[in-house]
Amino acid sequence: MANLGAVQLNYGCGADECLRLVENLEANALILHINPLQECVQSHGDRNFRGLFPKIAELCQRLPVPVIAKEVGNGISGKMALRLIEAGVAAIDVAGAGGTSWAKVEGERATDAQQRRLGQTFAEWGLSTADCIQDIRTLDTKVPLIASGGLRTGLDAAKAIALGADLAGMAYPFLKAAHESEEDLYELVEILLAELKTVLLCTGTASVADLNHSQFVNAIFY
Repeated sequence: MANLGAVQLNYGCGADECLRLVENLEANALILHINPLQECVQSHGDRNFRGLFPKIAELCQRLPVPVIAKEVGNGISGKMALRLIEAGVAAIDVAGAGGTSWAKVEGERATDAQQRRLGQTFAEWGLSTADCIQDIRTLDTKVPLIASGGLRTGLDAAKAIALGADLAGMAYPFLKAAHESEEDLYELVEILLAELKTVLLCTGTASVADLNHSQFVNAIFY
């Protein structure tokens, strides 16, 4: 999947440029990052988010591959999701608060005191992944939802799916394991699978997909 900050559509990267990007990378999808806080904290960040929805809609119409909208750690609300769906995005990765804080990262990278202060102030800003999923699932939509942001275990993934996500994503556990050794990485995968299987056993559920139903929420959370 190719990746691009949505705000770049206001900085000379139009539909034609995105099409070339996808073709050159032979990508199967284009992920648009919706990241206003990161840009606000980033020194010399691109902060003109005005009028993006029509440009996103044009992109969705013209690209031969799906366009996926993704936050970077601050979450996507139901209201925002509805506008993105109306623009034509094929899926949404909520990327809620609780995982990597890009505000904090940009604050650490900042070249001036004001941006460093902003990074510290807004390090924990955002909607939680669970709140995002539930908010979006109250809409009359079947848009595929990816839950990421703060997930650490197979149980976390199961909870996200029970709340209404279609997929669960995590980065930190894999990066931490990979930093240690390839063996630790494979061991992590086995642990995550074992945790998911334990949830299925304890809830009497045949598959992970079957967790996506409200009747399992109480069993998993409480």
